[in-house]
Amino acid sequence: MPLATIYTRATLGIQAPSVTVEVHISNGLPGLVLVGLPETTVKEARDRVRSALINSGFTFPAKRITVSLAPADLPKEGGRYDLPIALAILAASEQIPADKLAHYEFLGELALSGALRRISGAIPAALASSQAQRQLILPSENSLEIGLIAQGNSRVADHLLAVCSFLQGENTLAQGQRLEATQYWDNSLDLQDIIGQSQAKRALEIAAAGGHNLLLLGPPGTGKTMLANRLTGLLPPLTDQEALEAAAINGLSHSNELPAQWRCRAFRAPHHSASMAALIGGGSIPHPGEISLAHNGVLFLDELPEFERRVLDSLREPLESGEIIISRAAAKVCFPAKVQLIAAMNPSPSGHYQGIHNRAPPQQVLRYLAKLSGPFLDRFDLSIEVPLLPAGMLGTQKHQGENSKTVRQRVLQARKNN
Repeated sequence: MPLATIYTRATLGIQAPSVTVEVHISNGLPGLVLVGLPETTVKEARDRVRSALINSGFTFPAKRITVSLAPADLPKEGGRYDLPIALAILAASEQIPADKLAHYEFLGELALSGALRRISGAIPAALASSQAQRQLILPSENSLEIGLIAQGNSRVADHLLAVCSFLQGENTLAQGQRLEATQYWDNSLDLQDIIGQSQAKRALEIAAAGGHNLLLLGPPGTGKTMLANRLTGLLPPLTDQEALEAAAINGLSHSNELPAQWRCRAFRAPHHSASMAALIGGGSIPHPGEISLAHNGVLFLDELPEFERRVLDSLREPLESGEIIISRAAAKVCFPAKVQLIAAMNPSPSGHYQGIHNRAPPQQVLRYLAKLSGPFLDRFDLSIEVPLLPAGMLGTQKHQGENSKTVRQRVLQARKNN
């Protein structure tokens, strides 16, 4: 039959709406036409699919091939549609059986050799296909990613030929490798590395226990950044649901993190020159920004007054609601953005507020502090001054105070009691 239908998934934020791939082969001038609002990367599938089919030993039909990606009003991007398009062409040209296709969904970018390459957004697609009572077949490089799904029934393959052999009943495909909940990598730094600053350490512990936003204020060289970097070491590991959400967002950003890192809370520290799109997300088809990539983790803003005021004010709503909604002409997308915000700043442009080191006049200090709006500062539950240490104290080489492991046990107990 010159008509074949295959199911696949698009990516729209952390959602994976269903897409139907229809292929019709008819007489006419040889060529492949793609319809259904495809982006440039999808249009390039014509050449990738042709080469992959030929190099895999199949025949590319010398006829007019029309490929429809429905619904037509849904934006489509990336090479994720290569595999379903190739299989639909093979089914329409009767090179593989079409009777089993309705029970599966397919995702995967094809190399010219026919090998399958990793795609983004595998976790939302696997969850959506499971709810639709269909099995998802995707590249082997996504195996560990979908292993976070407890009840997943997805299968993985490394080549187009392996998928075709599976559909013909000649072999089986492996399922995603399941990751245990205890497998997480703790790369945190230790609080004992910080000399002195007992009050700031106590404030950090309170912030970790209550999930409070924290502002660190003090001159340069007092350990504000070191304190912020150690916050994740005081937080509990991610739960199964939190790890799944974090991995789904990281998958959209083409992150190549180790699987064990998905059990650790994210720590994102964007540069103060970051744009609004980089911080909250953006693009013609919206992609997650730093606040979403830090979901269920920590967002650290160093040199706070150096950020543009409008960029900081754009964080006010997501800090309250725990999500960010990005509206574009092509789509409206909601990303989760439940973060713990920690920020560090100097009290003046010179770095010091008083003493011989302060060379900034009062008017300049006021202009510097006026870069931060009142409503934005209201988002901080705690603020602590981090003073300079006495002369000679930094020469101490011994660890001081409690280590992160001891403090984390108190944080876990405090969260358990609440």
